[in-house]
Amino acid sequence: MPELPEVEIVARRIGAAVAGVRVENAFAPGLNALKTFDPPLSALEGRALTGLRRRGKHLIVDAQDGLSLLVHLMSAGRLQLYDKRAGPRDRTSRLLVRLEGGGELRLREFGTRQRAWVKLLATEALEADEALADLGPEAWPDPPPFEELLEGPRPLYTLLRDQHTIAGIGRSWVDEILWTAQLSPFKRADDLTPLEAQRLRDATVARLGAAIDHYEEVVTLPIPDKLPMPLEVHRREGEPCPRCGTTLEAVHYEDYVMAYCPACQTEGRVLKDRRLSRLLK
Repeated sequence: MPELPEVEIVARRIGAAVAGVRVENAFAPGLNALKTFDPPLSALEGRALTGLRRRGKHLIVDAQDGLSLLVHLMSAGRLQLYDKRAGPRDRTSRLLVRLEGGGELRLREFGTRQRAWVKLLATEALEADEALADLGPEAWPDPPPFEELLEGPRPLYTLLRDQHTIAGIGRSWVDEILWTAQLSPFKRADDLTPLEAQRLRDATVARLGAAIDHYEEVVTLPIPDKLPMPLEVHRREGEPCPRCGTTLEAVHYEDYVMAYCPACQTEGRVLKDRRLSRLLK
């Protein structure tokens, strides 16, 4: 799933390329993708795009005269800019914004779930939309103190992925952040000491910022479907920990995997795997 660093680089790269370019027409081949009807997509015709920006994991495509496309890529969506337009055999496109000069802004989605969506809204109404209204503060570049932000008995792994608590972090980067902070994914928020809370905030800002810096160096247009994510722990079960050399372990859930280092994060304990036991303590 594209998370804060991946969405940020898409906004930067495509935003710089489309600023000032006028929309020729727009339509949604994926009928389930478009979640609004007023104003219609045709309202974009003739308007110049003014750029792209990010809010949490959402992309916002701004157009002149107060219209904005709010896009959520979900798990398998990609927003890309192409020099050529989609052909009749294209079956992955959910939204096509055709630009003057022949270019095309295209929301594509892979897989069968078709969960990516887009809304056309008045720019002034964006923050009131249900998708953004309840989002927590941004995880980067300057989140609030985690001692105040992360409260209650919920595990850190759950809280950091909760977009209502803090916006932008998902499965990939929560593994990296918790490993960097040397904290167990199942440590309760209300058990954090002030020093641990500060360490976790520092790790969040550092890891997300380093990922964005990495993408700035290696990602150009056209943006690839799979970005070269600078991951050290996530998806690396069975490999040695980059810090201490201990074998990285993982907990498998129905549709995702959580990776961690027993030595660095759980005081040497190997956590019970969901595939083997429902009793995870």
